[in-house]
Amino acid sequence: MDCPSEESIIRMKLGSISEITFLVFDIPNRKLIVTHSGNLSTIQQSIDSLNFDSSLLASEEVEDFTSLADPKDEQASLLWKVLSINFGFFILEMTTGLISRSMGLVADSLDMLADALVYGLSLFAVGGSMSRKMRIAGVSGYFQMTLAIVGLVEVIRRFLGYEEVPDFRVMIVISVLALIANALCLYLLQKSKSQEAHMKASMIFTSNDIVINLGVIIAGVLVFVLNSKYPDLIIGSIVFIIVTRGALSILKLSK
Repeated sequence: MDCPSEESIIRMKLGSISEITFLVFDIPNRKLIVTHSGNLSTIQQSIDSLNFDSSLLASEEVEDFTSLADPKDEQASLLWKVLSINFGFFILEMTTGLISRSMGLVADSLDMLADALVYGLSLFAVGGSMSRKMRIAGVSGYFQMTLAIVGLVEVIRRFLGYEEVPDFRVMIVISVLALIANALCLYLLQKSKSQEAHMKASMIFTSNDIVINLGVIIAGVLVFVLNSKYPDLIIGSIVFIIVTRGALSILKLSK
């Protein structure tokens, strides 16, 4: 195991073995610690089939393996924090988006809701098997894809119909607050340094949110300068394209 790409290959290879609970990679020392409840020979054969010149260094029974991987309580606490932030901003952005007639804010609020649900799903994965975490990442991706399709349909409807110019001041202020909130969430997630599938999925969602927040801010400025609804609708379209790309990344990660 010489590089992160080999780590990814190993993770994908072992992802189907439900008895595996944790994988801890030490790339500099070319070591892998596997915490599992199943047959060791099955795991070893899967790794050997990759032809990475692997060998078993040691095997032992342990009762307390929290030091070998992300502590469950710490990971759950982190997910509850980012879930609360995202759900709170879903309510704030949906409310202000409807009041200000901003499709950009409504779209971002739906994305925040998707994130909150993803973090909720991830909470069920904490301490679960690798295969269960992969499945949860997949559910997250399909959910985000569904929201993207619904959002694009609404954007098209607004393009074709009559819509008043949204309130640019609300767009900018709320988006700046959402940007700060998402930056905090991303910092907390990256600080955990977790490489598990469901946590990586959460990081992808949050990275997308930061880009979206910046886009809504720019759209708000353009709405003010041009006195037009179209910058808001255009950023709404872009938001859902980004959501679609994020969903595809999540689905790829879950394979």
